[in-house]
Amino acid sequence: MDGFFAPLKPVGPGLRLALGIACFALFFLGWGIATYGGFVRPLFLASPGETLASGWALFVEYGFARDVLITVGRVVGGFLLAAVLAVPLGILMGAFKPVDAFFQGFMSFARYLPASAFIPLLILWAGVGELQKVLVIFIGSVFQLVIMVGVIVGSVRMDLLEAAYTLGASRRGVVLRVLLPAAAPQIFEALRLVLGWAWTYVIVAELVGASRGIGHMIIEAQRFLDTGQMIFGIFIIGLIGLITDFLFQAGNARLFPWTRGR
Repeated sequence: MDGFFAPLKPVGPGLRLALGIACFALFFLGWGIATYGGFVRPLFLASPGETLASGWALFVEYGFARDVLITVGRVVGGFLLAAVLAVPLGILMGAFKPVDAFFQGFMSFARYLPASAFIPLLILWAGVGELQKVLVIFIGSVFQLVIMVGVIVGSVRMDLLEAAYTLGASRRGVVLRVLLPAAAPQIFEALRLVLGWAWTYVIVAELVGASRGIGHMIIEAQRFLDTGQMIFGIFIIGLIGLITDFLFQAGNARLFPWTRGR
């Protein structure tokens, strides 16, 4: 056990998978005990079996697959829009201190503004269509991502830059050949984290003025006190997030193989 709990000691892929499955198993075991054992009323928490049955009915009877696709499209649209703006600006802020000094104060101010507070304004400006929901995700993601990318690029080791200058690299070459390759794996990781936040914003956006989507389904289920459908909708979001996490991790390992084993 001393070796098992050694600080920062890597965990093998087999053990990592087993521990992850065990965590899920304990969660569902506790959920089953609480519901099937009668400790929690079904009105407040549906059992795993009831939740699964509700989810099956959503897909078969109510076309829930379309809601899932609509919500995924909103998340991807807002997230990509934020990434296209935030990543280049964050790189400039991290690489060039005057750019950082110009934008830092505003970005630090803007990142504390809750995206949900903009919903009334966005409805006024863009209506209740898809643009409004995409903009909520954009506002909730872009400022956080700019700050994160700027910090990542600005934290690249200075000795790498000095070595590049010693070898005759230009300023442009230092940015393209040193800063970006050194920061790229962490920028990719920042994108993965911000994508998770984007999911929280799309659900908030779908609570107001939406006729389709996972968030709209959850609100409709709440009106009928159907906790099975509500829980299933939440689980679908978590499942999609888990899949995207694995895709980002696989992409990171493939694009930046020198980071394996960290």
